[in-house]
Amino acid sequence: MTLRALFQLLSDNPIVVMFYFLAVPLTALLAGWLGRGEGHLTPWKNLYTLLIYLSVIPAIFGVFLTVYLFLFERQSILDTNIYTQILPVISMALTLWLIRRNVSFEYIPGFNRLSGLFVMIAAVLMLMWIFDRTRLLVFSYMPFQYVLFIFVAILVAIRWGWSRIAR
Repeated sequence: MTLRALFQLLSDNPIVVMFYFLAVPLTALLAGWLGRGEGHLTPWKNLYTLLIYLSVIPAIFGVFLTVYLFLFERQSILDTNIYTQILPVISMALTLWLIRRNVSFEYIPGFNRLSGLFVMIAAVLMLMWIFDRTRLLVFSYMPFQYVLFIFVAILVAIRWGWSRIAR
């Protein structure tokens, strides 16, 4: 099965996708009602950690899939898949907002690793895009120190993202 086949399967069965991306924020809402003021305690923060990962990982994938399709595949914005590219981001934003109302993200284990993952994927995607778009002709007109600076900056961003994940 390819990713295209998986996305087509998800588009053909939207009830499963809708259930998932509605269940996560609704669970966060219910946890906020039941554990009001206790979000920093162990059972609640573990639940919030699970909910954050269940919402943020698909949203990060959806964002970078959209960026990839626009930059590399030259897909039109009108061809954006609502179920795999837009709904995960909306669900993530709603889930994070609901969780933030009850607990500070400082108490959520591993929350900072998600930002590191985001930065690392963005830096790798940017590096891929630069390699895809540059030609030898462009490098011959660009001063070498600029090329070297761009390359080092991207490597530092990748390293910083990786260190945020590995903590």
